[in-house]
Amino acid sequence: MEGFPSGTSVPKRSILKHTGSAMSWKPSIEELRQRERLAEKMGGEEPVSRQRGRGKLTVRERVAFMADPGSFQEIGKISGRAVYDENHELEDFLPANMVIGRAKVGGRPVVLLGDDFTVRGGAADASIRGKMLMAEKMAGEYRMPLIRLVDGTGGGGSIKMLDKDPRTYIPETPGWELVVDNLSEVPVVALALGPCAGLGAGRVGASHYSVMVKELSQVFVAGPPGARAIGEEVTKEELGGWQIQARNGTVDEAVETEAEAFQKTRDFLSYLPSSVHERPARTEPTDDPDRREESLIDIVPTDGKTPYKPRRIVEACVDAGSFFEIGKHWGRGIATGFARIDGFPVGIMAGDPFFLDGAWTADTCDKVTRHVDLCDTFHLPIIHFVDCAGFAVGVKHETAGVTRKGVRAMAAVYQANVPICSIVIRKAFGLAGSAMMNPTKTKWRYAWPSGDWGSLPMSGGIEAAYRKELSEAEDRQAFLDELYAKFEAMRSPFRTAEAFLAEDIIDPRDTRPRLVDFVHHADRMIEAGRIAKGYRP
Repeated sequence: MEGFPSGTSVPKRSILKHTGSAMSWKPSIEELRQRERLAEKMGGEEPVSRQRGRGKLTVRERVAFMADPGSFQEIGKISGRAVYDENHELEDFLPANMVIGRAKVGGRPVVLLGDDFTVRGGAADASIRGKMLMAEKMAGEYRMPLIRLVDGTGGGGSIKMLDKDPRTYIPETPGWELVVDNLSEVPVVALALGPCAGLGAGRVGASHYSVMVKELSQVFVAGPPGARAIGEEVTKEELGGWQIQARNGTVDEAVETEAEAFQKTRDFLSYLPSSVHERPARTEPTDDPDRREESLIDIVPTDGKTPYKPRRIVEACVDAGSFFEIGKHWGRGIATGFARIDGFPVGIMAGDPFFLDGAWTADTCDKVTRHVDLCDTFHLPIIHFVDCAGFAVGVKHETAGVTRKGVRAMAAVYQANVPICSIVIRKAFGLAGSAMMNPTKTKWRYAWPSGDWGSLPMSGGIEAAYRKELSEAEDRQAFLDELYAKFEAMRSPFRTAEAFLAEDIIDPRDTRPRLVDFVHHADRMIEAGRIAKGYRP
């Protein structure tokens, strides 16, 4: 029978039976257990075999790996599509293509929601919409993080549905308000564990952290048949593989295995409170708060041009081994993530001079906006290691919308409620350079002696400002050298500090102790609760 796992007898409808003078519900419990066993067979032996043949775990295996051992409490296990004969006996059964329930991850309660691709490939004609809606609603109402294991359309349509219900409909997405509202209430993680199209792709994107498994998962609004309709012949990987989606910011991470995706989820959630109504939890400190990292004294080249590795600075300043990077494949002008300072969770931003000298491109601006909003939503103080040559210049970047996206990034920084501490490592130029913090608030800021700042870089500004004089000079190069020497002296960060426009210039080796001091003060400022502006996907 279609949809019924082969080799399984269909249980007969239970009736009350006498046991002595009393009546017993044992037959009903036996039927319940039998229906649960049918649900555990998912789409049946053949579809399950195909799933594993693709190198994929089944939804129940995924739940078992994701949840703390023995903690998963399933909801709606025996829901599905049943067929009864003329005697009202169960004749056929196809479980719903979604598994939901409560569990613990890292000892904390969460809501788990997993798609079952073995049942009609996740198509809507095998779904029960109420299961997804209940999971989303429970996470928000009971203030638990939500983990989506996405594999398929996750409720999207199927042409075959028209055979059973021969009419079309005006599209709606019931429950989307829950999806959007949860982003402002609880941490939401989405793992793309197969081809995710339509609503499935939407549920991946509508999250705070998303992960793809390389070569196993794809994310797209419509698959290759949809692309073929507009004249594009592409494979699923060419259309929505990780090389595209992890590099444009649709997903935050791409990993090699499902097991690694589950671990990334655990790591991400470990930095966040269970909801915005709690403060981030401090863990037991494992690193010396007064540690001075000797490597920092010469990590930035003195020529002001040669790039350095900003992640080495981050790792030297935060608690050892605690830096968790987010979005490393896109917006590469800045590195973002979480870390701990003396046990306190913090958000991290660090300009990367290896990419356009740290200039903010359109996608870098998007990355800044997204990360600042994430930290602000869940009350994580932000530490910004500043090295920004300004907004990226040129036709390519203007075409990409760097101006609009740049002012959005600035707005995110200025609107943030959480404390921000800026460490000015090197460049800070122009509008983008000014977006290291909201200067109307107390400036918790330290500069290294390598700091170099201004409304625009000296190199191009001198020749532009003295164009006429240079053109009339008897010895253009000598005059230019004289100008550079004059203004080079003015670039000294100590002159800025003389006017208290740089609050403190510090020995780079003192950075970690200063950050420890900052997070202890910032912790006193943190207040739980929902922020006014909410969170946008």
